[in-house]
Formats: sequence, structure tokens, C-alpha cells
Amino acid sequence: MGGAVRSAVGTLAAALGGTGTTLVVSSDVRTGLPGSGDEAAGGDGAAAVVVGDGPLIAEHLGGASATEEFLDRWRTPGDPRSKQWEERFGETKYVALGERAWREGLKRAELSAEQVDTVIVTGLHARAARSLSGRLGATKDALADDLSATVGNTGAAHPALLLTRVLESATPGQVIALVVLADGADVLFFRTTDAISSWQPARTVEAQVGAGARVPYGKFLAWRGILPVEPPRRPEPQRVSASAAGRREDWKFAFVGRRDPETGEPQLPPLPGGVEPVPMADVEGTIVTFTVDRIAYSPSPPIVFAVVDFDGGGRFPIELTDVGEAEAAIGGRVEMTFRRLFTSDGIHNYFWKARPVPAEAPA
Repeated sequence: MGGAVRSAVGTLAAALGGTGTTLVVSSDVRTGLPGSGDEAAGGDGAAAVVVGDGPLIAEHLGGASATEEFLDRWRTPGDPRSKQWEERFGETKYVALGERAWREGLKRAELSAEQVDTVIVTGLHARAARSLSGRLGATKDALADDLSATVGNTGAAHPALLLTRVLESATPGQVIALVVLADGADVLFFRTTDAISSWQPARTVEAQVGAGARVPYGKFLAWRGILPVEPPRRPEPQRVSASAAGRREDWKFAFVGRRDPETGEPQLPPLPGGVEPVPMADVEGTIVTFTVDRIAYSPSPPIVFAVVDFDGGGRFPIELTDVGEAEAAIGGRVEMTFRRLFTSDGIHNYFWKARPVPAEAPA
């Protein structure tokens, strides 16, 4: 829908005002120069919500937007980072817009500030978000954690990410306000339904944050492409084949195997003659053996390869991620995750890797 931070909440608002069922996906990678505030405060993230009819965990009550032409944050075409005008100026603009959108949104949703149980305030202008939070008439306990101390600000992904986190712990009948400051102000109000009591997220935001691991700053800069480092003294991999990927779309992107026509066991990868498709992306497995490869090319050597037996059948040799060579162990439980294998000729090649399940992930 667009390359601006506001495009994400704008897409969500458009879906809420439309018909049918819509999957709204927002994602962002926040960058900044080494040592800058944007680098320290930024984070990478993605979130998705389904908008439509049918059983809902939250209903949209209404909202409002406010816009004014002013210079706050901009990005030169081709520049990997954005720049920001003096913070005090942006604060005066955003706070006024936020208050206007808040008042109008309450009126359209037929609510009072006292009826709002949780208020989410987010935006790339942290100073303005903090200032506005104290002017909405909500109690301190009603203000949701913006995850700035753990995840960082994920830009376009942050509104849906914070909304997801709040919904995961909400109870029926709660009113949730989402306030987004980005090139203006947008306010959306939701009320949770009885269906939220039976909603069980596959992986909560809290669980994902808790399973994180530290990355050395030098490696972070290298992965970002900011700090050039000497590549491994090995031939780089060939670029991914577009035709091969096109023929195996379900295997490459969804990790779907096939059942052996004789034994009924899942085949990984699917072999010719396989019958019924077997989705394996959400199936956990157990490491039966592993090895550490210090010779093969990798952007983050060494590579830890493992043979995994999946619950319910199926065995596959696969690269491990989010685990050091010292933490890998036979009998360890793993799950699948879609990750980048390498980049060649400017093409990012993504496929599936295995990582420790959260309960066994290193602190």
C-alpha cells in the first residue's frame, strides 16, 4: 500500500471500512547510522491481523484521523536511513493532531475517555508519543507498554504489533484505543468480544520477546551491511533458480511435503509419486544427530546442520538457527522458521530452518 510508516495504519483502517475478509500484513526494518538514536531505538518486526465478518475477538467501534502539512521526518531516495527535524517542533504538531483525532474518535465511537480500558500510543516521534499519552484522560495503568525497552520501535509494524500484544491478554468487553502518530494522527477503537476467551495464540508476543538472544554489535553491523567484513574464503553459492522455485512453490514457501503412497509417511522433500500434501511448517521435531560445518559458505559461520525427526513422521536434514554450536544437542526439540539462507547476485534466498522451541531456547 505504500512505503511510509503511516501506510500500515491506513491500510488497517481501509480494511476495517471495507467488505469481505482481508489479511493486513505490516512489516518494517528500522535503520540508522551507527551510534544514532534511530539505531538505538529502532527494531525490526512484522504483524498481521485478519479483518472481516464472522467470529471476532474484537469489534471496531470507530475512530478518526487528523492531518496537517509539516516537515517532521524524511528520507532521500536511495538513502538507507531517514532524517528528522528538531524534536520540539514535531512535538507541538503531533500532540495537537493527536488530541484532535482523540476527541473526534471518541465522539464517533460514542465513548468517553473513562470507558477506555487500554490505550496504545505509538509513533516514530517518541517525545510526542510520551507527551500525548498524558493528555488523553487515561490512567497510568491504562497505558500499554510500547516495547521500546525490549523490541524497539518497529515503525510501520508497531501499531499492529502492540495491538496484538494487548489482545493476547485482554478479557471480554474491554475497550482498546490505538493511537498512531505518523505524518498526522490516527485513532482506532476496539471492543473485545466473548470469543477472545477461547482464543489461543500459537506464539504470544511476550514469548517471542523472551526467546530472544543477544547479537554482538559487530555482527549486527555486518548483517545490516553497514560494516564491510571479509567474506568466507569459499565459493559463494549460486543464485536461486527462479524456475525451480516456481515448480516447488508449496515446498519452498510453505514447507509442504507429500505422503508416501506405500507407507503413508511424510516425504521431505516431496518425491515424485507422493500423494496427499502434508503441511509441516507448524510441526515440531527432535534432533537425532547434528554436525558443525566450518567449511561451507555462510553469512554467519559456522553452520550447524541437524537431522530432525518430526512428530508424526518424516525426517529431514536442515540448518539450525538461533542456537550456537555449544547449545545444539541430540534430543533437543525444534520448530520450523522461514529464514534467509544467503544472498547471491542481489537475490535473497529464503527457506526453512529449525530453531529451538521457546522453552528450550537459550536465554
